[in-house]
Amino acid sequence: MNSYPKQILTISQQLQTYIDAGMTVSSVDEAAAALTTIGYYRLRGYSFPLYDNASKRYLVGTDFSNILKLYHFDMELSRLLFGMVTCIEVALRARLSDALLTYHDALILTDPSVFCDKKLFWQNLSSLSSQIARSNDVFIRHNFQNHDGEIPLWAAVEVMSFGTLSKTIKNLKTGKNSAYTILAGYYRYISPRGKLVKPSLRMLSSWIQSVSVLRNMCAHNSRIYNRTINTFPELLMVDRTTPAPLHNGLYQILLAMKYLRPTDKIWENFYTDLRNLLKKYNGSFDFNCMNFPADWSEHLNLHT
Repeated sequence: MNSYPKQILTISQQLQTYIDAGMTVSSVDEAAAALTTIGYYRLRGYSFPLYDNASKRYLVGTDFSNILKLYHFDMELSRLLFGMVTCIEVALRARLSDALLTYHDALILTDPSVFCDKKLFWQNLSSLSSQIARSNDVFIRHNFQNHDGEIPLWAAVEVMSFGTLSKTIKNLKTGKNSAYTILAGYYRYISPRGKLVKPSLRMLSSWIQSVSVLRNMCAHNSRIYNRTINTFPELLMVDRTTPAPLHNGLYQILLAMKYLRPTDKIWENFYTDLRNLLKKYNGSFDFNCMNFPADWSEHLNLHT
């Protein structure tokens, strides 16, 4: 067996690597507690913006407490985001179910005729079937026991993963009297000409997919701060920045979340909580590390 080239470090040795690279540790007890409860590798990600790769040294004045504040900021941000994403996800499930009821078929999710890509349809149905089989929800057991295992649309959408939900919507057929037309009606926006229009399937799908990616990051306690998020929601003209950023970050996903908001009130509450969180940690983070432009507030606020 090959030996791994890097040495396993004790807590005191981990602390010493910070000190050797120019970081101050004003409270050894606090730092040691953080390393034993959070971990060196996870905290390392929050130190990147404060580290100069050229000199292999931390920026002058960097203290371990700066890293810890960034971590706590990110955890609170993640919880806030997850709460809003949950509202978006729940509304999407209800609205997809309502839209598909236009076909007057409780088992419409098993009908390939309402979906564009038949191969993708079967892949999605396979994923949904596995999710149904794993479910212990009472409404799933009810249909197993009383309806010969047939699962109606409104029950199936409740056990779909967000990923399957996203892919199912992306594969819907469009056109007059389609379920997609009904679904898109919930997410209308004002065009540059001042008209209220429905998003295209491509646009709506890009919003949902990007929020799904963020949801998984939050659910798995991944770092949000100073993170490139490799998904590209199609932004409204009024929200596009010039020049466009080379990589997407949290800001672009927040815009997609705004477009998918279940109600204005829910978004307003989230926006207020976000502003309060940013105010609480003011000076501890860099807006650029989340791709926020200078006028970010004007774009996220519904009343500007």
